[in-house]
Amino acid sequence: MKYAIVESGGKQYKAVEGSFLTIDKLEAEPGQEITLDQVLLVVKDDAVKVGSPVIKDAAVKAVVVGEEKGPKLIIFKYRPKKHYRAKTGHRQVYTRIKIEAIEG
Repeated sequence: MKYAIVESGGKQYKAVEGSFLTIDKLEAEPGQEITLDQVLLVVKDDAVKVGSPVIKDAAVKAVVVGEEKGPKLIIFKYRPKKHYRAKTGHRQVYTRIKIEAIEG
């Protein structure tokens, strides 16, 4: 099994060939091919490559499937005995990608 640990948007993700990932929003259109070049680790069967901090000449090729929204988060602020209540919500937008190939 071949997989890689990549960094995108300040977070780390495990990328396996043929699988789907939901990452922070990227400025890319559906169907567009992207390259994630911040590869921290590559594992192929028994061979392990570890970067310090990244592996040179390693990349993960992926195709953007589309965008989706995450779960709604409720933010509720309350001050007792002060008649202060504030309720807001937030839904984060994510980009869904399909991992095509791991190079390196």
